Amino acid sequence: MFDEIEFEKLKRLPKYVFAEVNDLKMAARRAGEDVIDFSMGNPDGPPSEKIIEKLVESAKKPKTHGYSASKGIYKLRLAICNWYERRYGVALDPETEAVATMGSKEGYVHLVQAITNPGDTAVVPDPTYPIHSYAFMLAGGAVRKMELVFNERYEVDEDLFFVNLKRALVESVPRPKFVVVNFPHNPSTATVTPAFYERLVDMAKKERFYVISDIAYADITFDGYKTPSILTVEGAKDVAVESFTMSKSYNMAGWRVGFIVGNPKLVGAVQKIKSWLDYGMFTPIQVAATIALNELEDEVQKTIEKYRKRRDVLCDAFTQAGWPIEKPSATMFVWAKLPKEALHLGSLEFSKKLLTEAKVAVSPGIGFGEYGDQYVRIALIENEKRIRQAARNIKRYLKTLKEEG
Repeated sequence: MFDEIEFEKLKRLPKYVFAEVNDLKMAARRAGEDVIDFSMGNPDGPPSEKIIEKLVESAKKPKTHGYSASKGIYKLRLAICNWYERRYGVALDPETEAVATMGSKEGYVHLVQAITNPGDTAVVPDPTYPIHSYAFMLAGGAVRKMELVFNERYEVDEDLFFVNLKRALVESVPRPKFVVVNFPHNPSTATVTPAFYERLVDMAKKERFYVISDIAYADITFDGYKTPSILTVEGAKDVAVESFTMSKSYNMAGWRVGFIVGNPKLVGAVQKIKSWLDYGMFTPIQVAATIALNELEDEVQKTIEKYRKRRDVLCDAFTQAGWPIEKPSATMFVWAKLPKEALHLGSLEFSKKLLTEAKVAVSPGIGFGEYGDQYVRIALIENEKRIRQAARNIKRYLKTLKEEG
């Protein structure tokens, strides 16, 4: 009606690439077709019964139904800090160095909203989880994309990373104030060593930028790999914050519980902006999350083992079907390079063909950035029987591709 009133922030957002695949998937399901869905990182299992019981117990108490604390109840923030102490030997102050968030995505967006001035620049590796870039754009900032290079075992080329980062810092105008890292990486599953963070903290201090580290998949690691934390580096809290979510390893995706810890200035920025924007999570959810962090490491290990088995079955079955895929060391995803006979299609067209011809849904790599276009992301959210069926469907489809070629 009022054509002269435009929404400039929304105009900065492109069409959601994944929407095309989602539309095809929903159309197929409405037609009664059986789609094996690896497209979204949505855990398929429930949380521990202990978590649910604690939620119900707390929800039955009348006093838990009022407004909560926007930065998280104290016991949850204390549990977050104790989790870091146990896992990484990192001491954190629950008052000034920890804030509970409605999942790591909400926390990340609010952090960026709080700290980004119009025109500020952030360096974000490409490919990337889309909000890592678009949060800055929505906040009026700019993003300098930097190719993330890794080997066939999904190990980041750390020397090249810092060569590229130095170039990005020097060539960007204005000079970047923030660098975003996310390891284990979504979508590529790429991993880094503890030495990577030592170099990153050292560079941040010399070049004067803040580091935002997202370790959403820290728990989900295999074959002896352990996720390092930037906060274990001496002096890291001077330059860095780190975010985590309970969605994946605790099967609490719909509960929306995460946290940001580290640098008091950045954590304080999240606490302040949340105090204006929300009243925190429903208190019983926070109480249940506290129990999860304090008591349920054994349940996390069961979840990790489930994903390890699915990873092994998927990579082996797809490889035997004619689509060679190396096994990643972390995350609930597989980052698969397109089969050689499908490289000419690009990731979006291949994903659409895979859905229509093989009834298998994956996420096209181009949706994560230009350097992702030779890949698709496969989420380990279907059981082993369904994975093997997907492999049989894919084998038939790849055979038709070869015949066409």
